[in-house]
Amino acid sequence: MRIFLAPLSPLGEGLGVRATRTLRSTGYSYFLVFLSRRLLNRDLPMPLTVGDPAPDFSLLDAEGTLYSLDSLKGQRVVLYFYPRDNTPGCTKEACGFRDAYAAYQAQDIVVLGVSADDAKSHTKFAAKHHLPFPLLVDEGGEVASRFGVYGLKKFMGKEYFGITRSTFVISPEGILERVYLKVKAETHAETILADLAEG
Repeated sequence: MRIFLAPLSPLGEGLGVRATRTLRSTGYSYFLVFLSRRLLNRDLPMPLTVGDPAPDFSLLDAEGTLYSLDSLKGQRVVLYFYPRDNTPGCTKEACGFRDAYAAYQAQDIVVLGVSADDAKSHTKFAAKHHLPFPLLVDEGGEVASRFGVYGLKKFMGKEYFGITRSTFVISPEGILERVYLKVKAETHAETILADLAEG
């Protein structure tokens, strides 16, 4: 019997996930073993806070346009992560940014939504609700993981991996100005504008 140990993917490796392949006379069997970094005595990443450099990212929107941290340098960016297109809370949040979008534009603030939905889903969501800002595709949650907002969630007794509703305001220099880890979807866009007005 030979045993091979290899990481599933960069994301899986970050979560401490390994796939073990065991060779048996009847063929190959595959199974996943989820190991906590703490159980492995490895430190988990510290949560991002105000004053930290924003993690690097590079994502396509639904139209195929690439957005990256480098390309946005010199502009203030509101990067908001949401769980899923066309769900009640995410729709309220997106429409809030839509309704306040003129105020964001007046201050030269770039608004970018991010979820794990694919481009087709984003296109339908944006068209249905007349969203004027880009929705970025983060299938697999790699960028969300860098920001610490992708992980194990629980809903109606079922566990799954997904994005937690969170927002990061990034300064023109690429530094986190505001971090929102607890978001009230319906009023979130106006809350950010009020907080930024206070300085």
